[in-house]
Amino acid sequence: MEGIVLTPAQLEEMLDRVAKKGARAALEELGLHDGNATGDLSEIRGLLAAWRDTRTTFRRTFVKMATSAVLIFITAAVWLSFKNEIGR
Repeated sequence: MEGIVLTPAQLEEMLDRVAKKGARAALEELGLHDGNATGDLSEIRGLLAAWRDTRTTFRRTFVKMATSAVLIFITAAVWLSFKNEIGR
């Protein structure tokens, strides 16, 4: 039995066709195979960017609130300390 011999160009062409066929199947499976796919992807990118912005804002807000809480606690402790010293 004789083996099949392919040139590098033939092998590359075959792999290219298979890759394109697989990509089309994957896009169809995801529902991104029609004319609305570009808009859908843009919308998904926009949602992802909004999520990242929200996450960043939440982190910043949390750090600011935690810092403020610590400073308020320190201020209250110093005030109570002075208040007790003056009251004696």
